[in-house]
Amino acid sequence: MALGVLWLVAGLLAVRQTAAVLRLPPEERLTDLETWIGPEGVLRVPGPLYENGAFTGTPFAGLVLKPLTRSAEQSLGVFWTFGTLLLVVALGFVAARILPRPVSRRTALSAAPVAISLMVVSLPVRNTFTLGQTSILPVLLVLLALLPRASEHSSGILAGVAAALEPTVLLFAPLLWMTGRRRAAGTAVGTFAVSSALAWAVLPGDSATYWVNHVAGAGLGRPADSLHNQSLHGLLLRLGLNGVPELVLFAVLAGVVGVIGLRRAAHYAHDGQLLLAAAMTGCVAVAVAPTAWMHQQLWILLAVVGRVGRRQADRIVWPVLVVMVMTLTAAAVVPTTKGIHLIGQNAPLLVAIAAACAVPFLDRGSPYWRRPVPTEYAEPEAGRWRWTPVLRFLRRPLDRPNLLLELLLIRAGYWCYSYIRGSAPETRDVAEHHAHQIIDLETALHIDIELRFNRLVAGSWIEGGMNYYYTTFHFLVPLSLLGWMYLRRPVAYRRARSALAIATVIALFGFWLYPLAPPRLMPALGYIDTANGPQDLAKPEFGPLTELANQYAAIPSLHIGWSLWCAVVIVLLAPKLWMKLLGAMYPVLTTTVIVGTANHYLLDAVGGAVVLTCGFGLQYVLVGRSREPEGASAKAREPAAAAGELSTVAGAVRGHGTAEISRD
Repeated sequence: MALGVLWLVAGLLAVRQTAAVLRLPPEERLTDLETWIGPEGVLRVPGPLYENGAFTGTPFAGLVLKPLTRSAEQSLGVFWTFGTLLLVVALGFVAARILPRPVSRRTALSAAPVAISLMVVSLPVRNTFTLGQTSILPVLLVLLALLPRASEHSSGILAGVAAALEPTVLLFAPLLWMTGRRRAAGTAVGTFAVSSALAWAVLPGDSATYWVNHVAGAGLGRPADSLHNQSLHGLLLRLGLNGVPELVLFAVLAGVVGVIGLRRAAHYAHDGQLLLAAAMTGCVAVAVAPTAWMHQQLWILLAVVGRVGRRQADRIVWPVLVVMVMTLTAAAVVPTTKGIHLIGQNAPLLVAIAAACAVPFLDRGSPYWRRPVPTEYAEPEAGRWRWTPVLRFLRRPLDRPNLLLELLLIRAGYWCYSYIRGSAPETRDVAEHHAHQIIDLETALHIDIELRFNRLVAGSWIEGGMNYYYTTFHFLVPLSLLGWMYLRRPVAYRRARSALAIATVIALFGFWLYPLAPPRLMPALGYIDTANGPQDLAKPEFGPLTELANQYAAIPSLHIGWSLWCAVVIVLLAPKLWMKLLGAMYPVLTTTVIVGTANHYLLDAVGGAVVLTCGFGLQYVLVGRSREPEGASAKAREPAAAAGELSTVAGAVRGHGTAEISRD
C-alpha cells in the first residue's frame, strides 16, 4: 500500500512537471533549446554555434544533437520534454541501485519512487525541463559508470562521454584512479580527448571558440556574477573581486576544495558508499567550475544520501537541509535580512562545499550507521474522552529537538505563512465593507473605543513607544520564549511551538475568508496611522514590506494570538509569581498598543484569542495531554547542550525580530 502511494506521488509529480512545461507559450518553453533551433530543426542556425552566446554546451554536445536536425520544432519540444522525463526516471532507478548495501527490502523498493519525486520537485530538474537542457544525461552516465557490476572499460567510456558533454565531470577520472580503477580512469580521459577531438575536427571554429576563447565555456550564457552561477568564481565576482586577484583566489580555493573533496569522496567510495562519493565529487565540480548554472546542480541533491549524526533524531537534519536548499527559493531558506541574505543567495554553493569538504558523514563501519542512539519517548496518556487523542500513533519525545532542524522548519513555516497570507484576497471595497460591519457590531456592543483612543495616542508622548512596541515585540518575545523553552524545558517547547503553529495556520483561514481593512486604512472615519502617516490608498506606502504584506489580513490579530500564547507559557512555566503576573499583563498591553496605533479593532483581538484557543484545543484532540513528565526537564538540561546553542538562538531572535515585521 505504502509503496503504491509513493509511486502514485512520483507519477503525479512527473505528470504535473511535464504538463507545466508543455502548457507554457512557445516563446517561454525550452528557451535554451529554442535559441539554437533553426527553421528546420536543431542546429540549423546560420553561423557558428556560439555566435550569439546563447548556446552554452560543448561542441561535442552540439555534434551529438546533429541527428535531431530533421525534427520539426513543435514535435521536438514534446519529444525533448518526455525524453527528459525518461532520463529522470532512469536516474532514479540507477541511484536506487547504487545505494550502499545491505539495504532492507522496504528501502530497496521505495528508493526509486522517492528519488524520482525529489528530483522532479528540485530546482535543477525543474530548470532543466523549462530550459530544455541536457544536464541530466552526464549525471546518469556517471552513475552508470559507478555501478558495481560495470566493467572498467565501460565505466571509463561512460565517464568520458559525460565529461565531453560537461567538462567538469572529468573530475571523476581522479576519483576512479584514487579508488583503484586506474584503467577506467585512463579510459575516461582518453574517451573525453577522442570525443573532443572529433568535435574539433567537425566543428573547428566552434571548438576554438569554446575551449580557447571562452576557456571551457566560461563567459557563455548569463554573466558569471549572476546569482544563478553557484560556483566559487561566481561568488567571488558577486563579492566585488575582479581581475587577477579574483582569478588567483579562485584558483587557490578551487584547489583546496578539489583536493579535500576528492580525498573524502575516495574514502567513502572505498567504504562502499558509491552514490555519496559521486555526489561529493559532483559537488566539487559545482564549486570549482567557472560557471555552475542551476540545471547543473543536481549533484547537490544526491548528497542527501549521506548519514549524519549519532542520534536518531539528528538523522533527518541533513536531508531536510539539502532538500530545502534544492527545492525552495533563497528567501524561503534564509531571511532576507541585510547581511545574512548572502547565505540564502549562495546556499547551493555553501551546501555543495559543506558536503564535499566538511560534513562528517558516517562510515558503514560505525556502530551508529545502522543503530543510532534511540529517542526516548513518554508513555502514552489517555485523554479526557475515550476517542482522544486522535493520533495515538504519535509518541511524545522527551529529548531536545535538533536546533538546526527547528530553525529550518520555523523559517520554512514562516515563509509559507507569509506567502499564503500575502496571496489572500486584497479587494479594497470588500475589506472596507467588512470594516464597516465590524464597526457597526462594536457600536451595537458599546465597545467602539478605537477612534477615541487612537486620537488620544496620536501626537502624544506615548506614540513613539507604541509604534516601537508594535513592530518589535511581536517577534522578539515569542522567539525569546521559544529559545528559553528549547534550552530549559524541551518537552514543553515541543508542545508549545506546535500549538502556536496550529493557531497561526488557523488564522490564515480568517485572512482568506474575511479580508478586513484595519482602522489605519479607514482615514475617512478619522483614524490616524501613527507609524506611517496619511496614506494614498491607491498607492499606499508602509515601508519595505509594502509589497510583501497583505494589509487587509487584520482578523484575527496574531499580535494578540501570539501575545496570549506567551502569557499562557509564562503563567504555566515561570517560577516566580511576579513573572506570572508580568506575563499575564503582556496580552493586555499588546491589545492597548494595537488599538492605540489603529492597527486593529477590539474584535480582531477577540479573533486572536479564539484562534489560539483553537490551537491548544486542536493539539489536545490530536495528540492528547501536554503534561511534562516528572524529571524530564532536568534530564534534558545537560551541560553540553545549552552553552553552544544559546548564541545561535539569540542570533535567530535578533534576525527575525528586525527583518520580517508584518502587519496582521
